Amino acid sequence: MIEQLQINGFKRFAEQRFKFAPLTILAGMNGAGKTSVIHALVLLHLASSRADGIVPLNGPYGLDLGVFEDIQNWDAPESIVFEILETGQMASRWKFHSGQTALFADLVETPHSIPLGLHAGRRMFQYLSAERLGPRSTLGAAALPADMLEVGYRGEYCAQVIQVLGNETVPEKRLCPEAPEDAAPLLKFEIERWLSRIARPVQIDIESLPIGTVSALRFRVPGGEWVRPPNMGFGVTYALPVIVAALTAGHGGVVIVENPEAHLHPVGQSQMGHFLATMAAAGVQVVVETHSDHLINGIRRAIGEHRLLAASDSAVHFFDSAGSPPQLLSFTETGGMDAWPRGFFDQYQIDVAALTRVRRTR
Repeated sequence: MIEQLQINGFKRFAEQRFKFAPLTILAGMNGAGKTSVIHALVLLHLASSRADGIVPLNGPYGLDLGVFEDIQNWDAPESIVFEILETGQMASRWKFHSGQTALFADLVETPHSIPLGLHAGRRMFQYLSAERLGPRSTLGAAALPADMLEVGYRGEYCAQVIQVLGNETVPEKRLCPEAPEDAAPLLKFEIERWLSRIARPVQIDIESLPIGTVSALRFRVPGGEWVRPPNMGFGVTYALPVIVAALTAGHGGVVIVENPEAHLHPVGQSQMGHFLATMAAAGVQVVVETHSDHLINGIRRAIGEHRLLAASDSAVHFFDSAGSPPQLLSFTETGGMDAWPRGFFDQYQIDVAALTRVRRTR
């Protein structure tokens, strides 16, 4: 498991250290550096997946980082350096220089061993972008063997993963708590149970079309008629790849999700927090970027009320503004926070207080 990420000379970070835990949360103001942390992890995965010393800055995982100068911190030396500390291992270090065309980075220093969560294949590293696909009647298919299939950074291979891996057994700790005792712990059924808990009661059907390169996806409420995804809505479609990625992740693998709360009702956002905390407690290292207080509260309840995840197994990085370093926060064992800085999911209280003052003057 990744315990620490050190970033030197990358984007807004001249030098910054981040603590990681089984569940790591990135929250705070827009444009303050949350996505830069995620991009650092994506670049390290790409660097660990190639043997030619070239790390593309554009293309894979939807990256659009421009040229090397665009990602280099103005106050840092010419190189960009990342270090990862993994549980029980020596620190891993990567150093990047500008490539010949500046559209890629030259990898000039690599570690002796690659952290487990950055390995390619077997779903050890999965990244879901905020720009996931909306409702689509058909989804693409990757030309890969079963053990290398992933949902894709936009969820574009989600249907194929369900179809190919649907009869595989889900580890016990990842099972939905509402499953009947005699229920088969198969992936397809567990996806349906978690999706029903988070979004709405739903069943899934996958059909591979004759051309073989696309799969048709259908949903229905129990007892209802099958409908195409555009007739089911965005919440189900956006939540589905998050659930599939986490349930299929390799043990000790990393799942990174931007805005897992997108298009979900507040109840669903809270349940998504519960789901992610469950996955983090079950051997998946989860990294989340979020703007949802409901998702945070779902995680707090998973820690304090349901005792699913130890408070020490989580880390919260609050990005206040571009001019100050991120602040490390912690949950307490009762689901509270060790500190609650101004701007950290306090807008509800601010708005209610303002409305209360208005009522008192009338």
